Amino acid sequence: MGTLNPNEESAQPIRPTSRFRCNSPITQVCLIGVICFCCPGMYSALSGMGGGGQVNPEAADNANTALYSTFAIFSILGGGIYNLLGPRVTLLFACPTYTLYAGAFLYYNHYQHQLFPIVAGALLGVGAGFLWAAEGAIMTSYPPPNRKGTYISIFWTIFSTGGVVGGLIPFILNYNRHDDAASLNDTTYIGFMCFMSAGALLSLAILPPRLVVRDDGSRCTNINYSSVTTEATEIAKLFLNWRMLLLVPPSWASNFFYSYQFNNVNAALFNLRTRALTSVFYWAAQMVGSVGIGYVLDFSFESRRKRGLVGIGVVALLGTAIWGGGLANQLTYSHPKTVKLDFKDSGADFAGPFVLYFSYGMLDAMFQSMVYWVIGALANDSETLSRYTGFFKGVQSAGAAVAWQIDTQKP
Repeated sequence: MGTLNPNEESAQPIRPTSRFRCNSPITQVCLIGVICFCCPGMYSALSGMGGGGQVNPEAADNANTALYSTFAIFSILGGGIYNLLGPRVTLLFACPTYTLYAGAFLYYNHYQHQLFPIVAGALLGVGAGFLWAAEGAIMTSYPPPNRKGTYISIFWTIFSTGGVVGGLIPFILNYNRHDDAASLNDTTYIGFMCFMSAGALLSLAILPPRLVVRDDGSRCTNINYSSVTTEATEIAKLFLNWRMLLLVPPSWASNFFYSYQFNNVNAALFNLRTRALTSVFYWAAQMVGSVGIGYVLDFSFESRRKRGLVGIGVVALLGTAIWGGGLANQLTYSHPKTVKLDFKDSGADFAGPFVLYFSYGMLDAMFQSMVYWVIGALANDSETLSRYTGFFKGVQSAGAAVAWQIDTQKP
């Protein structure tokens, strides 16, 4: 563990004069939300199109397999990297890999060579591991202990707005290409790259944890940056921590369904412009889900334990109902539809799959927000929570890597 230095000014409580300041927890959480809006938010919109916006999802499946394979490793290491380098340097390494990934599909649009997207996917896995370790530490350690659900929902709403805006880009730019369009046009990929580059620049505004001060004057953390030996030891201990082992099943499941929802629901049922529209609503639904579960986890009952149990129960019941609807929908087809649904031309046939896809997005945010809340309840300092969230993202990414590779094994 890191060491406390009682002689540092950072250890002394200083009551701030304003809530609207760069070193407040809410400002820093909003900033990491905007960075995630620009980088993983745009990546999510691109992936949500199905096949990375390509008519044939094979290149995207292989790129995502490479991505999540390296993501699984570097998420677990990412907590240690964060503790060694701090959030700003960690994010500066991470964010440009998102731009490279979108650029790889711009390249693929012209040359149809998979090597560049696969290599870019592997590099993005490294960057994403670093980014989400930093994001998890900031989001779970900066808020006051009794408002972690609220801060998580604020972050998730901003992040999901990236998916909404990212979905609007291909919807607007490809609106009139619904009859013969195969893949997204070059302008769409360039738009994604511009947002992702802006996210990299915004990472310069993230402050070290020791400089962030809550409204009551307390510091978010007084822990100094660690050493390589300490981090290696503490990361190894995660695999023997019974609390982390209990989080393995929900962590594995929390991204496993993306390849199914994006490629085998959205891309299989809807034409290009409608896929963009449903992607907008998928990420908009995440805002609804995160705000709803954030309220339950912070305000529903006096007891934090009771709030947690109620939140888990709500997610379990909704999850069972939504996936039951998904099964009913899946029984109506076994291969991508030859004549795909269009939001203007398909009438009532469009309504059921659209509501289902919206519900999938809402459930995703509720499930992941709930897991983050549980992790945030296990500790308060950013050093420990960066390792915990890194472990969560590592297991999550390992499950996603398996799922994306399964999707390539089509009959």
